Amino acid sequence: MPISELKLAKELIRRPSITPKDAGAINLLAKNLRSLGFKCQIINFKNIKNLYAKLGSSSPNFCYAGHTDVVPPGNESDWSVNPFKPAIKNNKLIGRGANDMKASIACFVAAVNKFKNKNKKFKGSISLLITGDEEGVAVNGTKRIVEYLKKKREKINFCIVGEPTNPNKLGEMIKIGRRGSITGRLTIIGTQGHVAYPHRANNPADTIIKILKKIKEINLDKGTKNFQPSNLEITKIDIDNHADNVIPGSANAVFNIRYNNKHSSGSLKKKLNNIFRSMTKKNKCKFNIRYEVSGEAFLTKPNKTTFMIQNTIKKITKIKPKLSTTGGTSDARFIRKIAPCLEFGLVGKTMHKIDESVPLSDLKKLTNIYLNILENYFK
Repeated sequence: MPISELKLAKELIRRPSITPKDAGAINLLAKNLRSLGFKCQIINFKNIKNLYAKLGSSSPNFCYAGHTDVVPPGNESDWSVNPFKPAIKNNKLIGRGANDMKASIACFVAAVNKFKNKNKKFKGSISLLITGDEEGVAVNGTKRIVEYLKKKREKINFCIVGEPTNPNKLGEMIKIGRRGSITGRLTIIGTQGHVAYPHRANNPADTIIKILKKIKEINLDKGTKNFQPSNLEITKIDIDNHADNVIPGSANAVFNIRYNNKHSSGSLKKKLNNIFRSMTKKNKCKFNIRYEVSGEAFLTKPNKTTFMIQNTIKKITKIKPKLSTTGGTSDARFIRKIAPCLEFGLVGKTMHKIDESVPLSDLKKLTNIYLNILENYFK
């Protein structure tokens, strides 16, 4: 029985798989894939359910990667429909995950169904790498599956990540890399005291203001051919002080840097630590810094498969997609360690928003794009 992208997208949306809950989404997907002949491995890492499914066993292995987890819907009364009871309005499918990215997964499965019916003995294999941990901390999802596949010596020759890459129209943009992301949690330790006797204290607020001004003014770079300039943004400033006449003993701040491939997390840490060390010494304070690296900057050098996908998209949408590295991060940062990959999916305009939606026409087009990519790849 043919698999409809719309029907499967609705069924997936009905599973309220808010990270880290699976709510039956992975089992539903595995059931549909088994009906197409896929061998499905459901892999659990702690509280996260993941799936690696494969059709065929020979080379080359073309992989689709994605996630079934979604962000919380927010205030459900603000939605025009129940976010987990998908509905069609004005020729759009509305529901949490419609855009990011359950509908994209459904399109790929529907495309494989059509491809398999046309090409019963194709040379190669098709796989899906699906996680339930992309919207959260992303520790027990794709990162762990990639490690698992490496140990099993499972070869992936090319991977397409189905994230919603297009800003406004289907066909506008392919992601071929992403900037890195590092978060710094900085504490400046001074000496607490009475505000009337500042000479007996050392106010860490003064020092943290100077430090934040200094790091914000750093000109990291002017960008590259493939990447926009790196930027540092201060996201939190906090002094836990409940008295107005007390100079605090410590002050805290959080900042995030989105950086291109002119830098690494290591080079940025070194640069920042030198500033923290120098300025706290000058101001007779101490500092603690804790870094969290979400992923390093990476670029997948375009190859013949990249250009084939670009041309396939152009043929169907009449738009030549731009090869881009803009935006946040994705699970491609893990997959690129074992396979060349790019990202292409739906339009990202409504992702994470109230009344997240996708036009029904885009569902049909994306299924057709994925089908044509498979046909051209296995020619």
